[in-house]
Amino acid sequence: MSGSQRIAGLLCLGLLGAQLAGVARGAEVPQPVTLFETGLATLDVGRRQVPLGYSVSAFGPVFTMHSVVVQLGGELKLGPLYQAHELIVGDTKYVFGPGSAAVTVGSEIYPLSQAPIPAEGGLKVPLDLFETIYGETMGYDFQWDHAARTLKVQRQPQRQVPVTIDIVHLQGVTTVVLQFPFQPRYRIHRAANIVEVELIGDRLNPELVKTLPTDPLVRDIKLGQQELRLILAQDAEAEDYVLQNPFRLVFDVYRKAPTVTAPTIDPTPPTRSSGVRTIVIDPGHGGSDTGAIGPSGTQEKDLTLTLARALRARLIERMPVRVVLTRNEDAELPLETRTALANQQKADLFISLHLNSVQSPSANGAETYFSSLEASDEYAAQAAETENLVAASGDDGDALYDLQLILWDLAQSQFLAQSQQLAKLVQEELNDTLGLNNRGVKQAPFRVLIGASMPAILVECGFLSNPKEEKELLDPAYRSQLINALVRAVMRYRAAAMGSDALADEALP
Repeated sequence: MSGSQRIAGLLCLGLLGAQLAGVARGAEVPQPVTLFETGLATLDVGRRQVPLGYSVSAFGPVFTMHSVVVQLGGELKLGPLYQAHELIVGDTKYVFGPGSAAVTVGSEIYPLSQAPIPAEGGLKVPLDLFETIYGETMGYDFQWDHAARTLKVQRQPQRQVPVTIDIVHLQGVTTVVLQFPFQPRYRIHRAANIVEVELIGDRLNPELVKTLPTDPLVRDIKLGQQELRLILAQDAEAEDYVLQNPFRLVFDVYRKAPTVTAPTIDPTPPTRSSGVRTIVIDPGHGGSDTGAIGPSGTQEKDLTLTLARALRARLIERMPVRVVLTRNEDAELPLETRTALANQQKADLFISLHLNSVQSPSANGAETYFSSLEASDEYAAQAAETENLVAASGDDGDALYDLQLILWDLAQSQFLAQSQQLAKLVQEELNDTLGLNNRGVKQAPFRVLIGASMPAILVECGFLSNPKEEKELLDPAYRSQLINALVRAVMRYRAAAMGSDALADEALP
């Protein structure tokens, strides 16, 4: 990272780190920006032409944000001087601020041509901020004619969007997958037992929808040209997340937790525990990424999926928790997407399952990792480098990627102690239950952990390169013991989080 890139990164850090870490921080005070021209332009939105303040800096034109938001929609929340601002459009929150040439959406960071500028008459922002917010999500095109002093806004051409719908019910959760050949422009609306996906400027192609099975939680799926509606059972609710390559909008539908009414004789309302309610399990690798391959040909991606499915079932059986798998099939999934799914699911724990492999066939035992940009030792650094290879995309060394690592590590640093505690408990249970060689708890910059907004660990459950351990991992009885050890560790962690030892003392069958 060059010196100028580091300065830009530090300017972004106060703003972007505040959102990712959930801490209200002030951004660095930006240097004054020279404006070579300031005046009044016209905002042309179809049949409406309204005044629009503009200025020109060395990086190009900037426009009064409030005027555009009033015409195109959204809720603009301006922070105090030199601090973060928010624009909420539909269900999406965009965060940006003075001194930072970037806008964030969740954990995604999008660069801008220049930073927003506090100015007389209101905050002024570059054109690419409008294109980022209103272009892809709402289907608007923007054209600035400097000679005519006119910013023209018009809808992008309407597209026909084929959609494939799949629905499956497993262990009390119905998963509805809407698959598209490209990402459509859409909004999600919720009302009572209805979830509606509204297309913006696009049209659905209903001819590709197959007959759907009867489901206890999804009563019906109605498809129109501009919207798709999920009609849920009266006691059901749905959470959504996105998968890429191909683009899929996924809804997990489950029954609402029963409402507990406090006794009328007690005027004090009950205090809800901050314990573990949602757990995301990540089966490592998948698709063309097989992971390690054992001496007899066992592929890591298959074993991690088998372990993850069994762990999900056992956790649900033993505790009142909701458990989500990042993948439930042999699918290729980017590392960043796995933690993004955990964030979208508002998970309380994230556990990534893997199997080790080295050149020496005698290496054995389990080891558990939590996230850190600095590895605890050279072996841990090499292990992270090996696991991270699948995510290599040429962005290493890029200034924006380096900034993302800093911010994602800042987000995970909030949960450092909890992640370390969970890793310690997992390592103890695996060693005690299976009599494994204790390889210890370690820190390393695993890309799949960086960015998780909850306690997160990566478990190497054994060495697939060791013929003896490969054979054991293929034995259902051995795997059951391994799963029991992981469940016990989670139960102990949950008991500590809830301030009670009772849960940890429950005996597993």
